[in-house]
Amino acid sequence: MKKKQLLVIMLAMFVAIAGNAQNDSDKPYVTKNFTNASLKELSVETSGGSISVTGGESNGFKVEMFVKPNNWNGKSELSKEEIEDRLEDYDILIGTEGDRVVATAKRKNNNQNNNKGISIGFKVYAPTNTATYLKTSGGSIRIASLNGEQNFTTSGGSLHVNDLSGMIRGRTSGGSIEVANCSKDIELHTSGGSIKASDLKGKIELKTSGGSIALNNLNGEIEAQTSGGSIKGENLAGSLNTGTSGGSVRLANVSGSLKASTSAGSIEVELTKLGEYVNLSSSAGSVRVTMPLDKGVDLNLKGNKVSIPLKNFDGEAEKDRVNGKMNGGGIPVTLSASSGSVYVNQ
Repeated sequence: MKKKQLLVIMLAMFVAIAGNAQNDSDKPYVTKNFTNASLKELSVETSGGSISVTGGESNGFKVEMFVKPNNWNGKSELSKEEIEDRLEDYDILIGTEGDRVVATAKRKNNNQNNNKGISIGFKVYAPTNTATYLKTSGGSIRIASLNGEQNFTTSGGSLHVNDLSGMIRGRTSGGSIEVANCSKDIELHTSGGSIKASDLKGKIELKTSGGSIALNNLNGEIEAQTSGGSIKGENLAGSLNTGTSGGSVRLANVSGSLKASTSAGSIEVELTKLGEYVNLSSSAGSVRVTMPLDKGVDLNLKGNKVSIPLKNFDGEAEKDRVNGKMNGGGIPVTLSASSGSVYVNQ
């Protein structure tokens, strides 16, 4: 019964295409509205275009489909006849299945004529409390103003994420990530771009294999890792575990527990309030930290040179290492620079 419902809506849509089609690529080629109050989920998949989903819609779901020529086809616009001809190479569904709105555009396996390639993208306006499942092989994903579980993946574009609350899972294999104003459980990965994150709260996991990371106004349990760029952050609270294999680490106004490492640069950190631990290590540069020294700490500092003002200290202090307790001991502070110096409040 679900498949029949979806098929009926699909056929009705294409009967209306001839009258509703637009030559202007900035206007939707097809628009469909779904107002059933039982609809709580959204699934969108396209093989060659971008996806945009915006919450806050009070009258159900509005789905817009856009059709554009691929840039390398040498044409900026297509006639209605050309669009209809090229759409024959695609399986397109826009409808409902149970409590889910479904929009898909997939190229048929037996038709791979690149000269007739098009980009099919979707824009969806949805109620705030909507769970999403989004996938594209050749475009970016924008998702905003939703509560609940959000899952989205692209193989060839960037991720733009804003104003989400709930379980957030996003992946891209070839683009950057920008995320802001999100909370609860956030997990975003990219294999080939930078990450910019601001105003996030909760459990946060950000990873990239090929770009820099910029963090601003984050609070919670934070993990931020990159294999090929620098890390910069400001106004970070809670616990932060961060590291890079290919750049420096610069952090300001950090409050809480901190672990940071780099294999190819230096570390500079401003700690305004200590958490449960401080662990900083560099294999190819210096470590410079500004931090409160009025609490009990256990110091384990190593470098070509170690410089720290010691008061109420019990332990061993030499040119290249300091090991002991300050103010009676307590919070473990481990600072290591294999090829550089360690500076505390210097």
